[in-house]
Amino acid sequence: MTAFLGFFLLISAELVLGRFVVEKNSLRVTSPESIKGIHDSAIGNFGIPQYGGTMAGAVVYPKSNGKGCNSFDDSGISFKAKPGAMPSFVLLDRGDCFFALKVWNAQNAGAAAVLVADDLDEALITMDTPEEDAASAKYIANITIPSALVAKSFGEKLKKALSDGEMVNVNLDWRESVPHPDDRVEYELWTNSNDECGVKCDMLMSFVKDFKGAAQILEKGGYTQFAPHYITWYCPQAFTVSKQCKSQCINHGRYCAPDPEQDFSTGYEGKDVVLENLRQLCVFKVANESKKPWIWWDYVTDFQIRCPMKDKKYNKDCAETVIKSLDLDLKKIDKCMGNPEADADNPVLKEEQDAQIGKGSRGDVTILPTLVVNNRQYRGKLEKGAVLKALCAGFEETTEPPVCLSEDVETNECLVNNGGCWQDKKANITACKDTFRGRVCECPVVNGVKFKGDGYSSCVASGPGRCTIGHGGCWHETRNGITFSACMDNDDGKCMCPEGFKGDGANSCEDIDECKEKKACQCPDCRCRNTWGSYNCTCSGDLLYIWEHDTCISRSAAARAKSAWTVFWVIILGLAIAAAGAYLIYKYRIRSYMDSEIRAIMAQYMPLDSQIEIQHHRSEDQA
Repeated sequence: MTAFLGFFLLISAELVLGRFVVEKNSLRVTSPESIKGIHDSAIGNFGIPQYGGTMAGAVVYPKSNGKGCNSFDDSGISFKAKPGAMPSFVLLDRGDCFFALKVWNAQNAGAAAVLVADDLDEALITMDTPEEDAASAKYIANITIPSALVAKSFGEKLKKALSDGEMVNVNLDWRESVPHPDDRVEYELWTNSNDECGVKCDMLMSFVKDFKGAAQILEKGGYTQFAPHYITWYCPQAFTVSKQCKSQCINHGRYCAPDPEQDFSTGYEGKDVVLENLRQLCVFKVANESKKPWIWWDYVTDFQIRCPMKDKKYNKDCAETVIKSLDLDLKKIDKCMGNPEADADNPVLKEEQDAQIGKGSRGDVTILPTLVVNNRQYRGKLEKGAVLKALCAGFEETTEPPVCLSEDVETNECLVNNGGCWQDKKANITACKDTFRGRVCECPVVNGVKFKGDGYSSCVASGPGRCTIGHGGCWHETRNGITFSACMDNDDGKCMCPEGFKGDGANSCEDIDECKEKKACQCPDCRCRNTWGSYNCTCSGDLLYIWEHDTCISRSAAARAKSAWTVFWVIILGLAIAAAGAYLIYKYRIRSYMDSEIRAIMAQYMPLDSQIEIQHHRSEDQA
């Protein structure tokens, strides 16, 4: 037992020396003027911080039970805000009881949030939940309000302002608690396969089951990149041959986990947990290689259900049954796990130990379980809704997946007064875009047509196709089924009244009375009648109006003119036929002439051949 204690004391000493980063949110005092400004506060690792959002309230310091260790009902104190009043942020002093108990008591008395003032002049720390304790487990799981630790000096300033009768108003801001650089969130869960380690393990197992569906939807949609991790320790060199290290470690003391029952004489051993942790890591790696990393969630939840320690099924055989049911390559997983008896590093677990050391803005992982979102450690209750809010806060604004914009996660600010943004009610187009953090006013793109403007007071369709969207914001009117529009389908986006109208084109276009302004139908025999957007012109008597020449001619003259044109085209057609015939005759005669010439040339040679043949016959006869 001495070796066992020494082993864990050494491990604890190394963890204390590690770099632990306290996750903070911004606390802004808006009044009174004497302490107005921004102050740091450390997010409590329980309750539900409003990641991506803000909360405003009035600070209250109780006259009694200032540390909040007792129920406020005993003192007759209530923090419930009256109708129309700001929510109550209860200020409590550190000491005498668990942080979580203080928050629980304040929540029961109606507090909307809790600020705990440190009692030491020190750097801020994270308020964590107490170790496994049946009594505390009952209330920790039900804490739903956010809490934060503030520095001692700032706590004293808040108390003084309150004692002076000042109204202290505070805004808690979690919008920058999670970085949100782009349209994909990267997160990791530091977990454990041990299901018999008490309250925290029960909470972790419950979370994995509840969050599985949302995690798989986000991963399959390409919105997130998830990676599981497992904490392991090493056995100090002086204890590697001890019974404790041999039962808790693999690979000769390099990778260890505490005994599940903390009893070396019975039940499962720490090395059983290490092996299952390693197997779950390899399940993720093999699934990731097959482009289906979300299968890890299926394996872990199925293993919890089918292979629990309490039923003595926490073993290799049960695990392999689950693996086969998920159609994973068992040989690849076995190869990934390697030899646990080898006196050598295991590449997978060595990588996990290296990852425990903090990098960049992320501190060392020392709390189990730990959720890391965009390289920033999550603080608060490990619960589906709270974690989903933290993930949604990690997306660049306007890139959030639909699940982040559901009513269960956030409030759609565009539903109230259109979020104060531009909108075209007739065309049902708005510049308001609902986001997880609130809303943005950004001119939209509709059916490939981009609107330009500030998004608040104006958005105007621009570019090709803009006239198909509300006539590009230009004047338009329809009468008797006829529509005129001042929209010009070009890149400059200008509005110009169509022919027959005058005006600015944007707000109004008035019909031009061509008859009154004598712009058309002005011949002596013309009769002009104005129409909307045009005019009608007729002639008196038997005259016919010629639109192109704005003149009237007699119908007989028109008929003669028509006959003359008919004769003209008949003549033209006849000439064309004659020309075609002449060409054919010419082509025929040329060919005949060439044939005769060829015969003449051939005739000059044919007789010579005949004479030679005749002479040859004669010589044969003489012989």
